[in-house]
Amino acid sequence: MKTNRRHFLLAAGALALAGSLPARADSLEEIRKRGSLRVAVYNNFPPYSQQGKGIDVELAEALGKQLGIAVQIAGYNADEDMDDDLRNMVWKGHYLGTQPSDVMMHVPVDSYLQGKNDKVKIFGPYHLESIAVARLQRINPIRGSAANALEVFTREKIGVEGRTLADGFLLGALNGRLRDNVVHFASVAAAVDKLKAGELAAVMGSRSEIEAALGKDGRFVVEAVQMPELKFNHWPLGMAVKADENALAEALAGALKELQKNGTVAAIFARNGITYLAPTL
Repeated sequence: MKTNRRHFLLAAGALALAGSLPARADSLEEIRKRGSLRVAVYNNFPPYSQQGKGIDVELAEALGKQLGIAVQIAGYNADEDMDDDLRNMVWKGHYLGTQPSDVMMHVPVDSYLQGKNDKVKIFGPYHLESIAVARLQRINPIRGSAANALEVFTREKIGVEGRTLADGFLLGALNGRLRDNVVHFASVAAAVDKLKAGELAAVMGSRSEIEAALGKDGRFVVEAVQMPELKFNHWPLGMAVKADENALAEALAGALKELQKNGTVAAIFARNGITYLAPTL
């Protein structure tokens, strides 16, 4: 999957495409009259969204229920980076004619990303995603400085999804000494498959994707990556609407707050077998 959606700080961010038909997300009043909220999710992105199921799908449906509005899930393919995804899913639509949605799920809530994208409003953090490692029991805990924690991978193979934060970190760690043992895959799930098959000693990537791919396989340890060299090891996930849709953003943020208070959000993550971390923003 050629996307930087989960690790947007590595994105190049080019908005050179042209020819899209002008489009806008409906206001909250228009959405209520229409009777449905169009919610954008990523295609083929377990555990968050895949074939109409997943965390982001369930959370979107819960938000709609809280607001008393039916939800229409719209799946989009990831583009080159997060800036492109926000354009395609929220404020403009794809140049091939796909219209934007009212709200997009799975958007990093970050001032840098917001600053680069003034045509959207990013808000509503609902989960704190983090970088983690799934490792064989015989591999020591991945803690402390990179020099100590990662030295084992000068001899052992570690898998990673290409063009992600974890990938860039591993390739630069220990002055590049791990490069020959960093094995690249199209997705975290593909890397975990090779870990299960005994072809890797570990996999580094987003914790939710690792947990979803491992399932209930108890042969491996999953732990958060806590190394001083990795400054950006977690990020809050939230939503985005068009920049001037303040009423819609406020309504969704209020609904999310209620779902967090009554335990619905935590229950959705638990039902999907994922460790839930409440954002502290």
